Amino acid sequence: MALLRGLTLLLIAQALGEALVRLTHAPLPGPVLGLLLMLAALRWAPLRETVQPAAEGLLGHLSLLFVPVGVGVMTHLHLVGEFGGRLLVVVVVSTGLGLAVTAWVLRAFLARETRG
Repeated sequence: MALLRGLTLLLIAQALGEALVRLTHAPLPGPVLGLLLMLAALRWAPLRETVQPAAEGLLGHLSLLFVPVGVGVMTHLHLVGEFGGRLLVVVVVSTGLGLAVTAWVLRAFLARETRG
């Protein structure tokens, strides 16, 4: 039952994000805004305790979430053959940029922590 309560809260956060994006016409996907709302709400300990079983359950079965992606790739294998090189470049460059930004933010936080 705890898992269902947590999943319900996660889905409510996503629905709130979707509703806010539609109402405000924000240039942001609804689930991303819902994630930001949930991140802010997780500062409240009772909510954190309620969502934890759902999060652990989803993480425990994370590999199942990749099955549809794998099926999609197999279905459109001709596109991978046609655009595979470009896809590889985009994946490598975006991963490198993500790692660089993460390292930069970590350095900034560590420098701020040592000063304060």
